[in-house]
Amino acid sequence: MEFPTPLVPGVLIQRYKRFLADIALDDGTQVTAHCPNPGAMLGLNTPGLRAWVSRSPDPKRKLPHTLELVEADGGLVGINTMHPNRLVAEALAADHFPELTGYATHRREVKYGANSRVDFLLQASDRAPCWLEVKNCHLRRSGTLAEFPDCVAARSLKHLKELTAKVESGERAVMLFVIQRTDCDAFSACHDLDPAYARGLTDAAARGVEVLAYACEISPDAVRIAHPVPWTGHQLSLVERRSSGRD
Repeated sequence: MEFPTPLVPGVLIQRYKRFLADIALDDGTQVTAHCPNPGAMLGLNTPGLRAWVSRSPDPKRKLPHTLELVEADGGLVGINTMHPNRLVAEALAADHFPELTGYATHRREVKYGANSRVDFLLQASDRAPCWLEVKNCHLRRSGTLAEFPDCVAARSLKHLKELTAKVESGERAVMLFVIQRTDCDAFSACHDLDPAYARGLTDAAARGVEVLAYACEISPDAVRIAHPVPWTGHQLSLVERRSSGRD
């Protein structure tokens, strides 16, 4: 996914009210940019971080600038949570995922579950449908481990349950994490920030939901899905499973 216009560099002054960020651009001007990220952005909202913004030519936009990238721990991080679905759409069209090839159509935003829409529904005449959910991941706290989520993610947990229901009905379901960082080589659910989601991911995988995680190549020119990284899944002990009624 190439950015349609060159990104403008600057320095993050502050991120506030979830969807706003003040940026001091390198040309000396200061702008308030849309921050397309509802999460906590732990470690990515520190004043003084290098940042890159895009600028929309649409004169009707109240905030023409959008925060796209920040530099943290020496690497670029994509913070725009709207991008992973676009990245996955491009990768699916190019057969970039060996786990997801062989489907004739890739439909987006298909209704399923309880008032939900799945990110992608993959279909072919010779196999069961594949329900594919995509999540953006950009949290790294130690080492080279990417984690999701960075705050309580009740809606994401709901999606796991809906994917599990599809597997139990005889269809295929996949949870794909797109890691918009260049410094991670493994993925894990974040047990301390959202233990319910971490347990839910382990349970969904035990019931047949496939878990994939892919790293990205990131530059001020483009973001592209690169290579898979292993999921260090947390395995519930037999005692935990029995006590929670899941065994």
